[in-house]
Amino acid sequence: MPFGLRNAAASFQKVMNSALSEYREFCKAYLDDIAIFSCDWDTHITHLDVVLSKLTELKFTVNVKKCVFAKTQLKYLGHIIGAGRHEPDPEKLRAIEIIESPRTKSALKSALGLFNYYRNYIKNYAEIAKPLTDLTKKNVPESIPWTEVEELSFQELKNLLCEAPTLYTPDPKKSYVIQCDASSYGVGACLSQRDDKGNLYPISFASQKFNKVQQNWPTIEREAYAVVWSIKKFENYVFGANIEIITDHNPLTFLQKSAPQSTKLQRWALALQRYNIHISHCPGDQLKNADGLSRLVCD
Repeated sequence: MPFGLRNAAASFQKVMNSALSEYREFCKAYLDDIAIFSCDWDTHITHLDVVLSKLTELKFTVNVKKCVFAKTQLKYLGHIIGAGRHEPDPEKLRAIEIIESPRTKSALKSALGLFNYYRNYIKNYAEIAKPLTDLTKKNVPESIPWTEVEELSFQELKNLLCEAPTLYTPDPKKSYVIQCDASSYGVGACLSQRDDKGNLYPISFASQKFNKVQQNWPTIEREAYAVVWSIKKFENYVFGANIEIITDHNPLTFLQKSAPQSTKLQRWALALQRYNIHISHCPGDQLKNADGLSRLVCD
């Protein structure tokens, strides 16, 4: 393939996916970045052998100087991954720390693209970034208006990224906990699991702004939507597992036990039937993760 074609990356990724398809349980590739992971040393040696043999068979060349072998932790695609957890690469965070405030729409989109890549680490990302994402709309000129509101939003995203929490790799053998909440402006959710002592450890954060129609929904519908939306958001993790939904809206605990009068709620209640969920109530002042995600704009 000639160098520089637009479809080069997609074509190369397709080749890598095909080449390593039989090893997908312990080998992942993003273009030429290949990660091989195992539970113990002997298995890891076997995994290395079969993957390298396959690459040799297909006449791929591996640059040993760029390889890292036998590590419990490594940098991969902008993250530090290992020991059942992951966090942003400190080198990437240092680069983010020195980013200057954008003054053009193109520069803003570039910065938001970087922030968005790490949004799973940021509580209430969607609502914090709202003043910035509003500037990417078609009716905004290339030279964007930049006020104190946008500057505060930009600096807060930078600060939150530089202080990003460690997220944990989910254990498919355990049940999941989703803390979710809705405010007048959006929804927020935190996906977690419990350790042996019953303490929650975070796997991922998510949030979404409400549009104008959703903002006018009654409270019960906004809170119910938070449940449905968060489960769909984390579906790749939680489908087929036991899920505990924690909400600060007590009427939602009856969503599974009685038929709602609202057609919209009936439709959502039916959508939840395919999941193994249990909805429990927790006061808002104790539901810190999700409550903060949904309410920051109000503050």
